[in-house]
Amino acid sequence: MKKLLTIALVAILALSAFAQGASESSKGQVTLEWWTWDSTMADTNNAIIAAYEATHPNVKINNTIIPTDGGAYATQLAIMAQQKNLPDVFTISSGNLEDWAEIGYLRNLDELIAKDKTIFDQFYKGMFDAVKDVAKTDYYCAIPFAYVSCDLFYNKDMFDAAGLEYPNENWTWDDFLKAAKALTIDKNGDGEIDQWGYYGYGRYAEAQAWVIANNGTLINNKMRFEPDKNALEALHFFTDLVIKDKVAPMPKDMTAMKYNNIFPNGICAMFVDGGWQVNDFRSKIGDKFRWGVTRVPNGPSAKETWTFGWPDSYVLSPTTAHPDEAWDFVKFAAGGGLSADQVMGGKLSAYKAIVESPEFIDMTQQPYGDMELFREHANDKFVTTYTKSWSEWTGYGAAENMGFAGAVDSILNKEDSFDGAMKKATDGINKILSRVYP
Repeated sequence: MKKLLTIALVAILALSAFAQGASESSKGQVTLEWWTWDSTMADTNNAIIAAYEATHPNVKINNTIIPTDGGAYATQLAIMAQQKNLPDVFTISSGNLEDWAEIGYLRNLDELIAKDKTIFDQFYKGMFDAVKDVAKTDYYCAIPFAYVSCDLFYNKDMFDAAGLEYPNENWTWDDFLKAAKALTIDKNGDGEIDQWGYYGYGRYAEAQAWVIANNGTLINNKMRFEPDKNALEALHFFTDLVIKDKVAPMPKDMTAMKYNNIFPNGICAMFVDGGWQVNDFRSKIGDKFRWGVTRVPNGPSAKETWTFGWPDSYVLSPTTAHPDEAWDFVKFAAGGGLSADQVMGGKLSAYKAIVESPEFIDMTQQPYGDMELFREHANDKFVTTYTKSWSEWTGYGAAENMGFAGAVDSILNKEDSFDGAMKKATDGINKILSRVYP
């Protein structure tokens, strides 16, 4: 029987699939429904299923992949939750953890963890704790399978041509700015910049990374949007790269090219984004130029190194009929059944054996030894900005949304002043937050 069901169907078809799966579970045979969102992982998921079923002949795994595009994945899960028929195991975004935990859609894992005496010998406990922080629960409700950090990518060939040392974890913002100025070049003297020192696109993975690098906070302890002085200092520095220092272009001038093609096409020397870009850049850049990755430089107000990052997690349904089998399988899917080459380059596995293996660094591919950074991240203090309705207030993926991303856009594109944009953002964001945190 086919092990992978890759579908994006209406809810009634999904419900029918569940009913069929339930009828097959009898007399010691267990069927687990496993939902994921990444269609690029189809082959990996197939391999996980084959390996698990080979050693667990009484367990059958049905994997359903529904892409996140257009909110299809979250919509389908919400329907299943209302029917009290959630998949036994499913992936969940950090942006949904708090909401779903509060509603009661996520299984309390404490009892399963307490019975599993070796769990934290196998997985990084700090990552489990970070998930608990995001969910704002006093119990474990998810098992992280990949942690994303936001880092600084740089073009080594451009640095060499300019006679500059490569960025490193000891860089200050002054070091960054000096390099960005030296790397912003009009190559043919026509008055137009041909190579930018930096490219800033203003989305959460970049703009908020600068805030965290200055130990700034955007949300206060009353769950309202109120950037502290460190956050404002970071936002001024980041937006001034375009407005004042002119080492980065306005985003609206670069719309002919997708934002994550600017760096691989050699148009900018430095770029900040999520670690998942390692995988993408390996494919797009190939051998065109040498590149590396390091931490986002700490700001002048940083007292310690914080890393802006978040977990992608698996959760168990609170109504699964097979919690022990689901727990055993989810540990396998989250790490035990994976090899280093099956983890997306630039994402940090929560499974110690993968991160600590020589294959994780993978000296056969760029960025070569710089992959050590992601191993260091395993013991970092990860900080997120996730709250209820996070995607709404942060303006996730939508330049037109006057959330946080929209405010940053309007500053970078010189459509509003810094103070004007931040006031609009504060008013709009706090309307959202006051609704979900009355």
